[in-house]
Amino acid sequence: MELSSIQQIVGTINDVLWTYVLIAVLIGMGLWFTIRTGVLQLRMLSEMVKVITRKATTDKRGRESISAFQAFCVSTASRVGVGNIAGVGIAIVVGGPGSIFWMWLIAFIGCATGFVESTLAQIYKMPKGHGKFHGGPAYFIDNRLGNRKLAMLFAVLISVTFGLIYNSVQSNTITLSLSHAFGLGNLEVAVILALLTGILISGGLKRIARYASLITPLMASLYILAAIAVMLIHHDQVPGMFALIFHDAFEPQAAVGGGLATVIITGIRRGLFSNEAGEGSVPNAAATATVDHPVEQGLVQAMGVYVDTWIICSATAFMILLTGQYEIGSDLKGIALVQQSLAVDFGDLSPKLLCVLVFLFAFSSILGNYYYGEVNIVYFKKHSRRNLNMYRCCVVAMVFFGCMAELSLVWDLADLFMALLCLTNLYAIARLGKYAFIALNDYTRQKKEGIRRPKFEASVMPDTLGMYTWGVEDRSMQNKKKA
Repeated sequence: MELSSIQQIVGTINDVLWTYVLIAVLIGMGLWFTIRTGVLQLRMLSEMVKVITRKATTDKRGRESISAFQAFCVSTASRVGVGNIAGVGIAIVVGGPGSIFWMWLIAFIGCATGFVESTLAQIYKMPKGHGKFHGGPAYFIDNRLGNRKLAMLFAVLISVTFGLIYNSVQSNTITLSLSHAFGLGNLEVAVILALLTGILISGGLKRIARYASLITPLMASLYILAAIAVMLIHHDQVPGMFALIFHDAFEPQAAVGGGLATVIITGIRRGLFSNEAGEGSVPNAAATATVDHPVEQGLVQAMGVYVDTWIICSATAFMILLTGQYEIGSDLKGIALVQQSLAVDFGDLSPKLLCVLVFLFAFSSILGNYYYGEVNIVYFKKHSRRNLNMYRCCVVAMVFFGCMAELSLVWDLADLFMALLCLTNLYAIARLGKYAFIALNDYTRQKKEGIRRPKFEASVMPDTLGMYTWGVEDRSMQNKKKA
């Protein structure tokens, strides 16, 4: 079957899922979680900032655990990638400036969804030995819901989606950026990127967390500074830009094919690809952190949705809209559009500087995406070492493939797998969300009582089925053996 035929089939399936199914489910679930958490996105914003900065704890041997901040950096390394740069550029060209409003809206709603899924990952995380943990939807679907087949489906979907499909998107954008800025050939980039990926993913979570905690804050800060500079240069156009975004969100320009539906769908697709709220990916990083209360990591990862979409994606949108280089329906989109936009204010050197930032953004995403796959490959305990090595080879191969593939195909595949992954995860957290609400009530109760750092006790939960940490390891193991 030719690639064009595959792309047509994938596009047809995407139209059905994204037009009739996923948007309704995402918004409906997000609104429900927003109501049940008491609009946590707003009322606990200051608490989100506080818990991110808490230091890692150490065990009796002085070994440092994964801190809330490091887990945040691993998840942000995966979140903050080409979706924040190329994805926004694609959204504006396809859906117009109004699509940015819908990106913001899905991020606000998704903040509550992100909180629920990451809190559940902490409650039902698994001990890994030496004070380390792992977990995520595959683990709480199996251990708490007792649905082994659905857990296996999720583990396969996320391993393929993030480690393979999404990583091909990242490497594709790196290639386009390097080609546009330095004139490098696809094959040259593919070989170099594949080698770097192979070296770094062989080091496991500690190496990835160390890299992410150093690179993620630096690259995000530089990118935001560039956006601020553009806003200062075009300060007189800023009010008009916001007016355009809000106007076109409900009354799109005639050039937008499909009208309002295209604006909404494009904004939500690209927003979800960027912030990952509801996909079930971020909980895999959230489960690794050592915290006093599961809600801490839920708040940290909820904050990550804001950072990703409201700050990084907005930075890209502002640079494109203020410099006026976009044209709806144009062939100039993605990373090339952002590079051309920056060149307006910063000259011919800016595409090369952006290229370096894109490389850091996208490569950190490759590492974060790989880790999500690793956690779920290990879920299949049988032959886990052999399977993990095979998976690493597949990741490297897909990074190579992404450098050589067409832009539209890799993005369409990403949309398809993202939809399937979301539906699986959202079903699970809809069933288990009540336990995250119980944990949240316990956390807020302790804060009201003046306790600076609330501590979680398993006794606040109705039962301990599926819990293997928080002091109930032995009892949980007995429950699982009886089941």
